[in-house]
Amino acid sequence: MNNIIDVAILGSGYGGLGMAAQLQRNGISNFKIFEKATALGGVWRDNIYPGAACDTQSHIYCFDYFPNLTVSRMYAGQEELLNYLQRFAQHFKLDDKIAYNSEIIKAVWNSVEQLWDIDIRNAEPIKAKVFVPAWGQLNKPVTPKFKGAENFKGATFHSAEWDYSINLDGKKVVSIGNAASAVQYIPEVAKVASQLTVFQRSANWIMPRDQQIFTQEELNEFETNPETFFASRNHIHKMREDGFDRTQQGTDSQKEGVRIALEFLERNIDDPELRKKLVPDYEFGCKRILRTDEYYPALNRENVSLITDGISEITENTVITTSGDVIEADVIIYGTGFASQNFNGDLDIIGHAGSSLSEAWSEGAEAYLGLTVPTFNNMFLVYGPNTNLNHNSIVTMLEIQHDYIVDVVKYILDKKVSLDVKETVFSEYNEQIQKKMVTSAFASDCSSWYKNAVGKVINNWPLNVESYRKETQFKALDYIVHQQAKAGELV
Repeated sequence: MNNIIDVAILGSGYGGLGMAAQLQRNGISNFKIFEKATALGGVWRDNIYPGAACDTQSHIYCFDYFPNLTVSRMYAGQEELLNYLQRFAQHFKLDDKIAYNSEIIKAVWNSVEQLWDIDIRNAEPIKAKVFVPAWGQLNKPVTPKFKGAENFKGATFHSAEWDYSINLDGKKVVSIGNAASAVQYIPEVAKVASQLTVFQRSANWIMPRDQQIFTQEELNEFETNPETFFASRNHIHKMREDGFDRTQQGTDSQKEGVRIALEFLERNIDDPELRKKLVPDYEFGCKRILRTDEYYPALNRENVSLITDGISEITENTVITTSGDVIEADVIIYGTGFASQNFNGDLDIIGHAGSSLSEAWSEGAEAYLGLTVPTFNNMFLVYGPNTNLNHNSIVTMLEIQHDYIVDVVKYILDKKVSLDVKETVFSEYNEQIQKKMVTSAFASDCSSWYKNAVGKVINNWPLNVESYRKETQFKALDYIVHQQAKAGELV
């Protein structure tokens, strides 16, 4: 029986570590984090490309109960964010709770024992009363298939798998992609490459970042008087909440966002032809809104060119466009994003009905509150379907989810039950989510990682953060409650 734990957590990024900390803070200590890699950190462990940083202000990109008082700048880089998570794990004594090199490969609900049977690669299986997948939405890099790509003799890698063994100095570099990661690494690559060619599938709506580097006096003040940090945090949170209207179709705030973005473009790009290429042809907010001060100046460099044609073929040492232009290349960097809707990855999860989560999500991922799915008893997702944002900090959303799951776990352990969300509750909730999405820019006419193949928005939350906080309150009436079997009995 010693292989039964109360909570099994998958993943050690912000979602998994925050979940573990909240369990710890609430007196629930019989849990384990299973991490397939050799270190914690999630996306901030994996994305080490030059210039990697968060485009959300650092004062709101931390947990409320563990403020990042010593962060050096308003938009923190990858190393500082990874350091924050390392300090976070140490502070809440999570190091001994993490099993590294431990990839969960299968999870099956055992209706007899009312437990999750969990298989782990290269380790003994375990049983858990509650299963919390915290796998994130942007963790599986995608590299498109181009004709002839296998014949390329130079170096290639995805931005999320940056290869620092490849020296880019003086090289002819091609970046396929120009979105959130690419606008950060392109300025850095441009400084060392002899020629950098950027392939753009669609232009981005880009807002100024206006980076703020804190003085030592300001940092001392944050540590000595944390209320000054929280005053900044609260101000930014409110400002970002007020900015939610920018993601709504036809609002004055959306028009204001367009004005700011276009003025920023005009201030930074003098060439009218280049500027024309950089004006998006879709509604503001339909795709992710980016923040960077360095991308436009990089495109002004003489050694940088922007290509809006598609790619016809890749040869041993060139990339050929659909217009027939031939571009010499020593290195190809794929800044082509992630499988954002493959929430459960390759993991096989089987509920009490005998069907898999992949089957349940065959027409698009859905969950009640983004947290739980019918027939998957005692499974609660972190950063699940329809909980992503385009206006505020995802860490705040995670914290709301963690609080809910703590309440659920307490109920399950105290009552000795399993919980299965009612199909009616689940269906009515998701119908309402899609109705609320109608006025959102996320649902307007563009292709984005927010939507599935048929155009349904399955990643984003349609309202502001405080609306989610208000709605995400645990109610046992939302669930079918199953009593655990007594010794020798079946359920």
